[in-house]
Amino acid sequence: MAQNINSIKVAQLKPLNDTILVSDMYFGERITSGGIILRNDDSKSVGIRPRWCKVYAIGPEQKDVEVGQYILVAHGRWGRGIKIEDENGDQTIRKVDPNDILLVSDEPMYDETMSNKEV
Repeated sequence: MAQNINSIKVAQLKPLNDTILVSDMYFGERITSGGIILRNDDSKSVGIRPRWCKVYAIGPEQKDVEVGQYILVAHGRWGRGIKIEDENGDQTIRKVDPNDILLVSDEPMYDETMSNKEV
């Protein structure tokens, strides 16, 4: 099996201290519940908003969240993503600032402007 040169193949990531690593942070197009298409807004002023993501791994000193929970992170309080390949396939992992977690949920949460319509 050929390794994707754009991702790092890992068996396990072990964060240090109170570090939080997340996956599933969405930056693409959105559709409002009224049907208005909001184009990809990453790196633009209209894209300034908190984002939901899934906790991928936590350091041993992290007591606020657990792996598998969903967190809402204040805008820009995450690092550039690195692409990894693990047992779940390719995904982008980011480090978030533990002090800028706004909400925690055990259930998947979606942007309130998103509908169930495909772009």
